[in-house]
Amino acid sequence: MNNGKETNPEIIDNFRRVFQAINEYSKSAEQSTGLTGPQLWALKILDGTSPMRVSELAQNMCLRPPTVVGILDRLEIKGLVLRTRSKNDRRVVDLRLTDAGKLLAANSPEVAQAMLLKGLNELSDEQYICVAEGMKLAAKMLGAERFTPLPLHS
Repeated sequence: MNNGKETNPEIIDNFRRVFQAINEYSKSAEQSTGLTGPQLWALKILDGTSPMRVSELAQNMCLRPPTVVGILDRLEIKGLVLRTRSKNDRRVVDLRLTDAGKLLAANSPEVAQAMLLKGLNELSDEQYICVAEGMKLAAKMLGAERFTPLPLHS
C-alpha cells in the first residue's frame, strides 16, 4: 500500500470544506443576528441552561474563562446578557439572558461549534479516537500546537 497518499487531494479538500463551512455558518449567524459565531453560541448555551457561571459557560464552550468574559462583555453591551451577583456568595456572578437575548437565541441559526460538539458526542469510541488523533496530527503538521486556541469565527 502507498500509505494512502493518493488521497492527499481529498484530505486537503476536506480541510477546505471544514474551513468553508465554519466561515459560512459564521457569516450566516452574523448577517441574521449581528453577532459573531462565538457570541451566538454563548447566547444559545445560556438560553438552554441559565443561570450559569462564567466558568461553566467557558467549559461548555471549550474556551478559557478570560476569553468568555470578552464575549460576555460584548453581549452585555448589546443588552442580551445580564450578570448578577449571587445572593448566597457575592463572589459568584450568575449569567442570564435578557428577554431580547432569549428572543434572539430562539430565532437564530445553529452555530458550527454546537454542530461539531453534537457530532463528536454521536461518534463511536473508535471514531472519536480517530478524529482526536487525526486533529492532533494535523495541528502538529502545521506547527499549531504552540498556538492558544481561539473561538471559531470568520
